[in-house]
Amino acid sequence: MTLPRLDEELTRVEAWDESPDSLNCLMVQATRGHRTLLASLLAEIDLYPGQERALTLLWELGPQPQNVLARHIGIDMSTMTKTLQRLERSGFVSRAPSPANRRVSIVSSTPKGDALRPEVERALAEVHRRMTKGLNSTQAGELAFLLSVVRDNLCGEGTCETSSCATDDGLC
Repeated sequence: MTLPRLDEELTRVEAWDESPDSLNCLMVQATRGHRTLLASLLAEIDLYPGQERALTLLWELGPQPQNVLARHIGIDMSTMTKTLQRLERSGFVSRAPSPANRRVSIVSSTPKGDALRPEVERALAEVHRRMTKGLNSTQAGELAFLLSVVRDNLCGEGTCETSSCATDDGLC
């Protein structure tokens, strides 16, 4: 996919406006607000953004190789390693060499990590509740649809991972 240069086709860009109500500013503000809210709710249970995604995958899929977790989340191995080191120091996950290939680490949620599940689910539900406050279920569905269109427009043709709410910094 070839992206147009910024000085090309500016006449076609209807919302080229940096006022606080421009589409660009609204997207940045909404993304920042989401990240701030999620970070504050996760901090209450001693997690950082992105760690809840690793735990959620472990709860849903069971023990996984570290590289498979990274691929599911859509982050690079160095970010996955840092995430797992923090989770391991907190006692939420454990890592052990795979019996089949000792170079591969198998990651498991610990009982302490499993105990976080209701709190993580509560935090994610609260983020969802605040994001959709003032919207009826039809509007919330339309918002999800529209955001998926925007995501596909921005992440089309393999330019970014779209399968699991992934970003380069490991945050969602």
